[in-house]
Formats: sequence, structure tokens, C-alpha cells
Amino acid sequence: MYDHQIRYVRMNQPHPAQVTPSWYGDSVGHYEGDTLVIDTVGFKVGKYSMVDWYGTPHTEALHVVERYRLLDAAAAKDGFDRDAKQHNVAMGAKANPQGKFLQLRFTVEDKGVFTTPWTATMTYRISPNDWEEQACAENIYWYSGKEADVPRATKADF
Repeated sequence: MYDHQIRYVRMNQPHPAQVTPSWYGDSVGHYEGDTLVIDTVGFKVGKYSMVDWYGTPHTEALHVVERYRLLDAAAAKDGFDRDAKQHNVAMGAKANPQGKFLQLRFTVEDKGVFTTPWTATMTYRISPNDWEEQACAENIYWYSGKEADVPRATKADF
């Protein structure tokens, strides 16, 4: 949704023996019944590397497993109620045209940072703006209102 970023997920394939680290890591996926499972390793570590918006760092050992599935309204309500208790209310208010909501359950493990793997769940609704496009050439204010070290020209190139 942001800045035309793309993550590729190779389906029904293993990770390569030697993964070249990248910002989105190396992702492979497969289906377990009606659940899409995406396994990602090989994340690049840099000055602003983090696993969340709170600045939690990670190491080369970061491993993330995502599980995506569609829920009916009754099952989604449990997720929305739980999210509301954490003040993390999903945007939107309606299901997809088939009456379904999207649930993401992900597990994060990184022996270099965490003492144990942890899991979180988010339940999504259709956005009231239907995934409004956002584009930005230089997002220098991404990090908590502080200017980031984004390379930029001091004078125009043309």
C-alpha cells in the first residue's frame, strides 16, 4: 500500500541454501487447507532495522511465519473485540463481497533478540477507502517524526 513496495513470495518452493539478505527477506509460501502460510528468513540488518513501529531491533536470525485465512463474521468479531481492548482497532467496517474478513496470525523468532518466539494476530476489514494509493518520493519523516537518513539531492539533477 505504501510507496509501491513489493514483496515476492515463491510458492511451494524451499528457501535457497544460501539466502542473500534483503529488507523483506526471502519468502516462500504454501497452503495448509484454507490457510496461506508464508515463511520468511534472510532479513537484512541495518541502521533502521526493526520488527515493529516501536523500534524493536532484530538480527540476522530473524524468522517470521505468517498465516493468512478468511473468517466469517462471527469468527472475525472475536478478533475485532480483542483488538479493541488493545486500542488497535482495524480500519473499515465491512466484509469483502463474499462476507469474509482477513486474519493474519504471525510468529516472530530471533534468538539474537528474544528469549522465546512470540505470536500476534490481526483481523482486517475492507478499508473505507478501498486501499487508497499513497505515493511518496522521499519519506523523511517515517521514524517517529524525526528526520531519517534518506539520501536526497541538495540541488536538482535536471
